[in-house]
Amino acid sequence: MSAIAPRVFSRYVALGDSQTEGVGDDLSDHGVALGLADRLAALLAMGNPHLLYANLAVRGRRIAEVHDEQLPRALELEPDLVSIIAGINDVLRPRFDLDATLAHMEEMQREVRARGTTVVTTTFPDVSSVVPVARLLRGRLARLNAGFRAIAARRGSVLLDFEQVPAAAASLMYCEDRLHLNPDGHRHVAHAIAAALGVTESDTTWPTAVPSAPRDGALQRVEDELRWAQTFLLPWIGRRLTGRSSGDGRHPKRPQLRSMEPGAFRRD
Repeated sequence: MSAIAPRVFSRYVALGDSQTEGVGDDLSDHGVALGLADRLAALLAMGNPHLLYANLAVRGRRIAEVHDEQLPRALELEPDLVSIIAGINDVLRPRFDLDATLAHMEEMQREVRARGTTVVTTTFPDVSSVVPVARLLRGRLARLNAGFRAIAARRGSVLLDFEQVPAAAASLMYCEDRLHLNPDGHRHVAHAIAAALGVTESDTTWPTAVPSAPRDGALQRVEDELRWAQTFLLPWIGRRLTGRSSGDGRHPKRPQLRSMEPGAFRRD
């Protein structure tokens, strides 16, 4: 029985926020943060060295901004693959509108799929074991993920259901701020997406291979929580109270479709 040939893509455009931009990952040889989309593009290029890739994601963007600012540009680039990973910044806001968030995701997928373009998207893991305050958002997250599953099924999009993968919420997948993936996290997610797209063989090892971090004593945990709150939570709250965003003044790191420059990406 002959093996199934891997899928090949020629024009990949990534939409989203900080995770897709690459916050938390290592820097490339050119001094730019990599990220799951860059790593996915490198995997895609293994099957097509002539791959063209653009990344329109900007940290802090809410899903309406991804829709309004990034989607029109993405459609102009005429991709055959689009990743849309957005919505977590909406969940984190005090005034979360589930219906509006789902409507933006549905419309983006509808517009892209109407052109025959492949869409890949994800649900979000429950990271309350990493960030205890996230327990307050479990209900929101569960409803958002359920909506994302339904939308992907209606639109024929590829969905990676990370809510159902415990390793996706392992502390060793995240950097110090406990919100963004670290280099291992970005790498694992990129490989999982590539496998779901049929670009690479399925990797069945990482969902069980990611170990839990050693559990510290009670006093150490309290000290860690206080340090994390002072370093990351309070500045985040300050930005919310003053209407600022971590993405203010930032632009997409790769707004044009370009070939894969040597040394700019990693396939590990």
